[in-house]
Amino acid sequence: MISYDEFSKVEVKIGTILSAERVPESEKLVRLMVDLGEEEPRQIVSGIQAYIGEPEELIGRQLPFVTNLAPRKLMGLESNGMLFAVGQGDSFAFLVPDRPVPPGTSAN
Repeated sequence: MISYDEFSKVEVKIGTILSAERVPESEKLVRLMVDLGEEEPRQIVSGIQAYIGEPEELIGRQLPFVTNLAPRKLMGLESNGMLFAVGQGDSFAFLVPDRPVPPGTSAN
């Protein structure tokens, strides 16, 4: 169990996907450029290829991202956040807002 104070450190924001492409030489990774309401879009690399059709189908979708993780290198690409989704295999699903919200809107 973690305390509420520990949980409150996790920053989840809604981002709008601006571009999405497979990472060459990887069967799992997709490179996303995400508008999180910041000055510049963020690059986020996610292991979701098995759960989607073509990466381009994600463009324009609004999804939640954990935005305060330390950067991580994946296949030579720096990932500056993490897609927040649920399940795996047949139960994998994206969490989506029930209506459009401004990029960068925080989860409360």
